[in-house]
Amino acid sequence: MELILKKDVENLGFTDDLVIVKNGYGRNFLLPSGAAVLATPSQKKMLAETLKQRAFKEKKAIDSAQVEANKLTALAEFKITAKTGEGDKLFGSVNNGDLAGALAKQGVEIEKKFISILGGAIKRTGQYTASIRFHRDVISNFTFDVVAEAKK
Repeated sequence: MELILKKDVENLGFTDDLVIVKNGYGRNFLLPSGAAVLATPSQKKMLAETLKQRAFKEKKAIDSAQVEANKLTALAEFKITAKTGEGDKLFGSVNNGDLAGALAKQGVEIEKKFISILGGAIKRTGQYTASIRFHRDVISNFTFDVVAEAKK
């Protein structure tokens, strides 16, 4: 089944992408939730026209995303402090929400859903890498350290 996405769908595509999915997934999930519409010839013509009109706006969006990515790379040594137990184990964990909050304090605004920490939630101190998506074409890898909070 050929569909045009109206929303970003995780592991499938972005808004206004033309995708091919299995009939059940399209009919039972994407179409009823409003995440996609059938790719009829008239819808494809409308999509082509929309993409043509949006090209200029897209260029501005990519440029602003690139500026944010440059701000991120300017943060040389980025550290997140966390409470630790014995050794290098953390109390709890550090996840993408914690990283988004710490980056916001440094002036880089990014939603937590666009941050993907390699390996999932962090449970030990050390150096880690996260993949941050500012735009569908602007993805930046970011290295940061998780350090132990100073004990009193």
